[in-house]
Amino acid sequence: MVNETQCVIPVIQSPQDYQVFRISPEDTNRLAIVFEPNNANMSLTFCVEIFDVGGKTPPNRHQLAVEMFFVLKGEGLATCDGKTVPIKAGDSLLVPPTGIHVIENVGKDRLYALCIMIPNEDFAELIKSGIPESFDAEDLAVLGRLDTLVSH
Repeated sequence: MVNETQCVIPVIQSPQDYQVFRISPEDTNRLAIVFEPNNANMSLTFCVEIFDVGGKTPPNRHQLAVEMFFVLKGEGLATCDGKTVPIKAGDSLLVPPTGIHVIENVGKDRLYALCIMIPNEDFAELIKSGIPESFDAEDLAVLGRLDTLVSH
């Protein structure tokens, strides 16, 4: 039964609301935070990860968190605990806790992936400790799905 005396107002974010960071100057990927513990009121991080051509994450692992990726655009390689698989737009990837993993862009264009980590495990804080960046026209076209529009 629905309790009509309570109304849950959803949190809505748009690309202009996202905070974009490069964790360190030598990183070849940027992360745009969509939801994190402060605005989601729960222990998760949801971001868009943007990999430059040839870009990749440093090898990393999470003690408790499950990390999930959904590839929006581009092609890459996902490696976890020594096993490598190709990934492309439409593919999903789940990295279990403690899996040492790397995502690498092997395409001729940028690689864009949605990334969700549950629980947060200080991921949002790590991202926000990095160097503030911004979106360019290509990023905004992908995020707004303008890159998929076909003129007739």
